[in-house]
Amino acid sequence: MTDANRTAAEALVRQLEAEGVQHAFCVPGESFLAVLDALRDSSIALTVCRQEGGAAMMAEAVGKATGRPGVCFVTRGPGATNASAGVHIAHQGSTPMVLFVGQVDRSVKDRDAWQELDLRAVFGSLTKWTAEVADPDRITEYVSRAFHVAMAGQPGPVVLGLPHDILALASRAAEAPRAEPAEISPGAAEMQALEGLLSEAERPFVLLGGGRWTEAARAETATFAERFGLPVATGFRRLSLFDPLHPNYAGDLGLGANPRLVARAKAADLFIAVGGRLSEVTTQAYELFDVPAPAAKLVHVFPGPDELGRVWAPRLSICATPSRFAAALEGLRPSAIRWRGAAAAAHAEYLAWSETPTPQPGPVNPGQVMAWLRENLPADAILCNGAGNFTGWIHRFYRVRRFGGHFAPNSGSMGYGVPAAVAMQRLNPGRTVVAVSGDGDFLMNGQELATAAQYGLPIIVIVFDNASYGTIRMHQEREFPGRVVATDLKSPDFAAYARAFGGFGATVERTDDFPAAFEAARAAAVHAIVHVKFATDAISPGQTLSAVRAHALAESSERRP
Repeated sequence: MTDANRTAAEALVRQLEAEGVQHAFCVPGESFLAVLDALRDSSIALTVCRQEGGAAMMAEAVGKATGRPGVCFVTRGPGATNASAGVHIAHQGSTPMVLFVGQVDRSVKDRDAWQELDLRAVFGSLTKWTAEVADPDRITEYVSRAFHVAMAGQPGPVVLGLPHDILALASRAAEAPRAEPAEISPGAAEMQALEGLLSEAERPFVLLGGGRWTEAARAETATFAERFGLPVATGFRRLSLFDPLHPNYAGDLGLGANPRLVARAKAADLFIAVGGRLSEVTTQAYELFDVPAPAAKLVHVFPGPDELGRVWAPRLSICATPSRFAAALEGLRPSAIRWRGAAAAAHAEYLAWSETPTPQPGPVNPGQVMAWLRENLPADAILCNGAGNFTGWIHRFYRVRRFGGHFAPNSGSMGYGVPAAVAMQRLNPGRTVVAVSGDGDFLMNGQELATAAQYGLPIIVIVFDNASYGTIRMHQEREFPGRVVATDLKSPDFAAYARAFGGFGATVERTDDFPAAFEAARAAAVHAIVHVKFATDAISPGQTLSAVRAHALAESSERRP
């Protein structure tokens, strides 16, 4: 329905409501004040953030959680470039998202006006579509297309520029119907071919990843694995796609993966990859298969045809969404099963790898902290994290029991954990939401703790502080042993930081003190930081910096003439 008296800004907001948008995130800017005014009278809950990168990451987390585009508003120039960090996360994580950017007036475009930005040039390689709305009567058309594009095939981000001068103009644009992504089903011939490949296989292996999953698809895939005794692994930062205590779960094929899992994946004669891109991290730096022709029979199931065959030539390509592919699995009846016992063996290897934390130097063992959280957080808790070596303890020792229980950047972008936790607590006010950060990682977007305070969000942030950019330090010791530069950090009192925003803060310097500190944070029912100090030498599960350095020095001495 068209309202002849409404502005383009009001038409935009009505279209967002038609798309079912319930939350939007922003840092306000004068370039889109008309949109902010329209949002004031809408049903959309607007979260005001402290930096555009944090706002964009919140929108990305919503897209990841709901399967529908997360929405973010920022201003031109510095606002848009700050937000690009979240757009890149959405791009590499195949997450639907729409970033609206307030733009300069049309009358001064291409004069390098104040804070002007060529959005297509800046965001073209990061998005599925970047455009500017030049006509107030077409604004709902552009918004509708943005939602369709963001969700279609392989999901991803879209950027729409909003010239300042059109937003207050009258708009005759009518609302478009709610965008719904096309669910692509596998063909009967493809499923028959898969059945034949299973019948011939001796060492099959299933890998789950990517987006466009549903809870039903997760359950149907588990049933399929049970029926045929298939070992199932999850790709990098897709921990919630399979229950880790399911007897068919083989582990997390990401950074610091179990060597036995990697060996099992490499030895597979039939490798079924469902939903994911087969990224560099998941494929162990492209070492799982020969490029471009794997020795294993590769079956790649993916919702976007452009990804199929990009790096490896599959034996069988299936262009389908995970939900439709999972539904079609019920009809498979392979004529022979030659791999009985493989799933049980793979699961036993996973349990042996992940059950007991490895010893670490110093009085705090991060692995034991994660194991305690594994046993004491509610099953429906949501864990969010950024990037850094500290995440190795999450991947190895924590267990995500529910679909949508873990949010992390596939791109390895630091600073994601706190914004994602804010977004998840906004969406799920009754659930326990925990952000796990490193000391360097936290300070990239730690200002969003102020957002948690403003909206009364009781997120709990665990800051693992080893006084270092740990990942870079580890690589530094490997390549330039003993020559430390630019990786040491002097951190603030993170517990005091939480209290400065009116929250709860506690400092932990011994593993045994963590449970009481965490429970006090939970009982406080406000935003909280548990500051966990641990040894710089404890660089990753089962590995120390001193051992890395010694190994590198030994290798370099062997290479000397």
